[in-house]
Amino acid sequence: MNTIKTDCLIDTRDVSQLLGISYKSLANSRNTGTGIDIPFIKLGRLVRYRLSDVENYINQNRFNHTGQEANYEK
Repeated sequence: MNTIKTDCLIDTRDVSQLLGISYKSLANSRNTGTGIDIPFIKLGRLVRYRLSDVENYINQNRFNHTGQEANYEK
């Protein structure tokens, strides 16, 4: 059985592909603290994201209609 652990760490390129955004957009959001707000981990010069944090971000940005307000939990 092939399952992905939700606590595994993934890099910026993988996250950008999952979200359908550019690598640069994700890096800019991380550097400026605006836009996409997903916690990240620094391992020396490497940046990694927990898959579970990315999944939480996606789930928090699910809507049934365009007039619905965001349900952000901080």
